[in-house]
Amino acid sequence: MIRRQAEESLLRLASQFMVVAITGPRQSGKTTLAQSVFPGKQYVSFDDINMRELAASNPRDFLLAFPNGVIIDEVQKVPEIFDAIKIFVDEGPYTPGKYIITGSSQFNLKESITESLAGRIGLIKLLPFSLSELKSEGLLQDSAYHTLFKGFYPPLHDRNKHFIPEDWFQNYVETYINMDIRGQINPANISTFRKFLQMCALYSGQLINMESISREIGISAVTVKSWLSILEESFIIHFLEPDTNNLGRSLVKTPKLYFVDSGLMCYLLRLENAEELILSRHKGAAVETIAVSEILKSRYNAGKSANLTFFRDRTGFEIDTIADWKHTFAIEIKSNSTTEKNFSKNTRKYIKARGDETKGAIFYLGDVSMEINDISYVSWKDWGDFSMQ
Repeated sequence: MIRRQAEESLLRLASQFMVVAITGPRQSGKTTLAQSVFPGKQYVSFDDINMRELAASNPRDFLLAFPNGVIIDEVQKVPEIFDAIKIFVDEGPYTPGKYIITGSSQFNLKESITESLAGRIGLIKLLPFSLSELKSEGLLQDSAYHTLFKGFYPPLHDRNKHFIPEDWFQNYVETYINMDIRGQINPANISTFRKFLQMCALYSGQLINMESISREIGISAVTVKSWLSILEESFIIHFLEPDTNNLGRSLVKTPKLYFVDSGLMCYLLRLENAEELILSRHKGAAVETIAVSEILKSRYNAGKSANLTFFRDRTGFEIDTIADWKHTFAIEIKSNSTTEKNFSKNTRKYIKARGDETKGAIFYLGDVSMEINDISYVSWKDWGDFSMQ
């Protein structure tokens, strides 16, 4: 089993909060993480109809059956349980880490947490495997393109399973639409939503254009905005907002869209293998997608906010990612495996314009990380590790 970097954050939160929720996309390893970190804690799943009916009929008595706490999977399927948990938290005794809850339907889970457990719960976001996690287990391929084409969902890296990415992603999309989406949109729009999902893959790494998507799919701009929100809430996509620092320029106001998993993006783009990806016009976008995703994973695994934006003015001058961490980094992402002097041109220009302590970094596809003239060149194998600076 691949050890998850989020373990320490989960333990830290569980030492403070009586309830900790592990959120994230389907098949990201939420249940496995909970059970591996708390092997002695009892486990129930509300996928089991008998457990579901018992909990719904008398949630307070159900929780009393687990005096030492419990891991509850698919907790959103019994909304009544949240008020019962709230009562136990408020009445005490205060026992940190007593209830560990997970759920695949982020919409219902988030709503229930907001209504019943706000301020009483520790939250951790678990995305699919990171490059660092695969590297630590010797599962990282030599080719960056083969790695990003396959994607990072745990079942695709299970040594005991032999999933073909295309087959696995087809099943994943069907399950996602049938289990998560049908309750959020008009069932008559399901086929349109499929087209919308594929259209979004074309925009990964780019400024989102809702009007263009609206025209292409034949839905209103309001619907586009609503569906984008659904994809974001379910951890299929992530938005980077434009940077708001004052450089005396006119900044764009449109966010950039990124898929959380590059493998899913490649599947939706109907790319059949890594070699086809290398030759496609989507190569640069795919590299940028995996770079941003690796930063998100590293930050979330550490229980930290992403604190990522991008910079672009209306003349087209752009910095791919601005990371506002302990130090501020201007990060450019390149789909090249060799270092070149002109890679840092925009980075240096941006740093000079800011006139502060901002540092520069180039994320590239080489195998060696190094520092050249005060600019960090970061190998793709180290992208996640760099994010904790």
